Amino acid sequence: MQTLHPLPTQLATKPFTVERARSAGLTRGRLRRADVEHIGRGLYRPSTWDFDLEDAARALSEATPGAWVSHVTAARLRNSCLPAWLSDSTELHLSKPKALPGPRRKGIRGHRVLAGPGEVEFVDGIWLSTGARTWLDMARLLPLNDLVAMGDELIRLPRPGLEGREHPHERVDSLRAMIARHPNLQGVVRARQALDLMRVGADSAPETFLRLAMLDAGLPEPELQLSLRPGDTRSPSADLGFRLRRVAIQYDGGHHLQEPQQLSDRRRDKAFEAAGWSVILLDRLDLDDDFATALRRIKRALRSAAMDPAAASGFATA
Repeated sequence: MQTLHPLPTQLATKPFTVERARSAGLTRGRLRRADVEHIGRGLYRPSTWDFDLEDAARALSEATPGAWVSHVTAARLRNSCLPAWLSDSTELHLSKPKALPGPRRKGIRGHRVLAGPGEVEFVDGIWLSTGARTWLDMARLLPLNDLVAMGDELIRLPRPGLEGREHPHERVDSLRAMIARHPNLQGVVRARQALDLMRVGADSAPETFLRLAMLDAGLPEPELQLSLRPGDTRSPSADLGFRLRRVAIQYDGGHHLQEPQQLSDRRRDKAFEAAGWSVILLDRLDLDDDFATALRRIKRALRSAAMDPAAASGFATA
């Protein structure tokens, strides 16, 4: 009985192309053994491999010349803000230029699209639609508010000390230019609507959803990342608020449950209260309630808030 030698290390833990198998010295006969599964044209995987989206996307990209990973798959690989029904999607989307035959692989969502220069990039061994192009492609799939949240995440100003980058992933003008290049793309009308609603300053999807709920309820547009003392980098800030009404709104997500963060949050809130502000604290329960109760609290706070002297004197707009 012929001994079954283990797969080479570089092929034993993830999908691989037939070219990589040949380079590693594997024969066609070896690829038919029980520890290897044939995925599709030119692609194999170890039979014990557990699905991993990034590994699958990398193998597909390598095995499909001229194609790139796009749509939901690209959004997930970019850790984009997605609704719950897509956040763990295992769909595999591949796009190709309209001038080429579309991707035809079992179980793969293929697209033939028009893509301009700079709309596809090579990231960690994967040909991938850029952040801006991925956002535009998702416009046909996402409801408006979710598309706004995904866009807010792209244009958000990062915290260099925490995130290791100084610039946003995309700028509003680059997204506007992307839309202008594809006036006939399915979903482009929704993308235009979303762009009009996007704002720099939302640190999370719930903050975006809260702001949109406030606008839908007829409330004035809040200021985002509102600093208690403008110009002071050490000053505490509120996620949203109204400076001239001295109302600060904080959405405390899951990480705010950790004790060190709770201590920091209490210091933050006391600083606003000591300066005469009303502080409204919201959390996941408010999000699950579609902010219905939160909106009533915000309206009540605005009605009872004392107007800032600058506004009361007519030198500023309340």
